[in-house]
Amino acid sequence: MPRFANILVLSAFLASLPGCATNPITGRQQAALVSDTQAAQQSAQAYSQLLNQASQQRALDDNPAQLQRVRAIAQPIIAQAIKKRPETAQWRWEIHVLQSDEINAWCMAGGKIAVYTGLLKAIQPTDDELAEVLGHEISHALLSHQAEKLSRVQMQKLGIGLGVMAGAAAGYDVSGLAGMADTLATVGLQLPNSRQAESEADSVGIELAARAGFNPNAAVTLWQKMIKVSGNSGSDWLSTHPNPQSRIAAMQARAQQLMPVYEAARKGKPVK
Repeated sequence: MPRFANILVLSAFLASLPGCATNPITGRQQAALVSDTQAAQQSAQAYSQLLNQASQQRALDDNPAQLQRVRAIAQPIIAQAIKKRPETAQWRWEIHVLQSDEINAWCMAGGKIAVYTGLLKAIQPTDDELAEVLGHEISHALLSHQAEKLSRVQMQKLGIGLGVMAGAAAGYDVSGLAGMADTLATVGLQLPNSRQAESEADSVGIELAARAGFNPNAAVTLWQKMIKVSGNSGSDWLSTHPNPQSRIAAMQARAQQLMPVYEAARKGKPVK
């Protein structure tokens, strides 16, 4: 029977072949059953509900100085994001600070940004380090990672359905294996892509911040702080994030590449 589980996983893979597009920034083929516009519409609805809930709980933008700082750092990074992908100028970019102990920040499709006070308190980021956080999260939206993730979920469900039907056509009842195949497909298809998405957001995010005039070396100190706060645990294979030490090494190399860009930006010179 295990070979029929392979049929289901293979069907999930085959279902992922159509509906792909080349990302204009990274050049990588991405799942594209869900468009950026569709992802942005879903994000806007979810974001609005979250803000309303936070407002009712008096957990939305309760520190004006803190909010002003976050927005002042985010704006030049957003400007660089728009230069890299001009159509994002049409997004309704929003930035809010949410009162929460969670060490987190994110940017949804369509430019909906949130920074949690837990991150600001636990990490105590400098302006340069906070710029790296924002650059990274903005890059997820810029690189269509949310739309890609939603597309992969749809492809995975489609593939499992095709596998069950294929088994039935061959005279086998493989519906009981759908759950196992779905788990295998998640590990084999979605998790590696998530790690790749994180690495892409690291690389593009540090560039956006450098072009906005923030020191790229702050990416290294930021992640050193993150490791100290959260601990260096978990395997590279099943984690949706790159190995912490590998991540820092990549950041160090990328920071050195971008120092001329940062220095030019700080001097107000044109940056290529």
